[in-house]
Amino acid sequence: MASHVIDEINRCLQCAKPACRQGCPIHTPIPEMIRLLKEHRLNEAGEMLFDNNPLSLICSVICNHERQCEGNCVLGRKGNAVQISTIEHYISDTCLDNMQIKCLPDNGIAVAVIGSGAAGLAGAIQLARLGYRVTIFDSKDRIGGVMQYGIPEFRLPKSILERFKDKLLELGVRIRLNTTIGNALRIDNLFRDDYRAVFIGTGVWRPRTLGVKGESRGNVLFGIDYLANPRQHNLGQTVAIIGLGDTAMDVARTSLRHGAQHVTLYGRTNRIGASTEQMNYTQLDGAEFEFGKQILEINEQGPLFRQLILDENGNACGELPELLQVQADSVIIAVSQGPRRRLVDTTKGLEIDEKGFLVVDENGQTSLPMVYAAGDVVTGPRNVVQAVAGAKRVVAAMHQK
Repeated sequence: MASHVIDEINRCLQCAKPACRQGCPIHTPIPEMIRLLKEHRLNEAGEMLFDNNPLSLICSVICNHERQCEGNCVLGRKGNAVQISTIEHYISDTCLDNMQIKCLPDNGIAVAVIGSGAAGLAGAIQLARLGYRVTIFDSKDRIGGVMQYGIPEFRLPKSILERFKDKLLELGVRIRLNTTIGNALRIDNLFRDDYRAVFIGTGVWRPRTLGVKGESRGNVLFGIDYLANPRQHNLGQTVAIIGLGDTAMDVARTSLRHGAQHVTLYGRTNRIGASTEQMNYTQLDGAEFEFGKQILEINEQGPLFRQLILDENGNACGELPELLQVQADSVIIAVSQGPRRRLVDTTKGLEIDEKGFLVVDENGQTSLPMVYAAGDVVTGPRNVVQAVAGAKRVVAAMHQK
């Protein structure tokens, strides 16, 4: 690994206007990271990465690098881009556990963070570093949100999340697991108990439905529910997956690892939402893809499709008269998620938009004073680095209050 990292850092051109940095949603200072490592200043590089992105280690593993930093590397225009993710992973993985994180003195102000996904973790870390007394509340029994329960172990080792839990405790953050705000405790109770502000980072856990007959049948699952505990589901030999995004790819690869023999992903168009790397791995694992399939119904045999005719751009320009009945033991719907409503339904005045996402101003403040939000619960499903970038921006605004 070390020799490969050395080869990659030596390929970096140290561009005066680094396109790789511009392609990163959190603007990681990539040339500086590489320069520090070449100068044998590993710990400084690690601290710089953590300062910029507290979840740098996680992002180095699961970010869509081909569409972000590496996809903008100038070397990639005529050859192979610098493997920035490999370099970032080496630094962050080596430095995280022993890093001494600098914090401002305790200011005595308590802040509640609801949710421990990407936005919640990044927000909690940033708040703790600014001297706030932070308590994280999460309804699950482990931290990480979708990173813990929606991304398979083979893509993101859960030991990484345990290391972040240790780092949170080291920073003095208190963690209350198996505690749903909006159940026994509500946001009003947090302010009653002297929390001065609330940061909401609850993510998106409610599966998006197709709106077709058969979604409640016993042979149907939603992707996010399956990924939470795949060992508890017996899918049979043949699995049909509706969707072509990252969650659909994770479902396909996970089901193949848990006994499925024939796995096919179906999409209405031929545009794949997942990264090319994810798609390639899914194919390598043995899954197949079918395009131009419009789902009409799910019955006991499996999904029933109408075959669409696609033009050169992948758009539907017609349809075939006959319908296609697919035989499948299980059907898994993986076409995005939305936010659950428990928090909104139990908090008077907390405004949402027509899709159920929290409405915030330019500083991330919701319709309630001193209640802020960031991440997927505001933007809809995005990737980890975008949630971290949003959380950093909102925490900065909170601190100015």
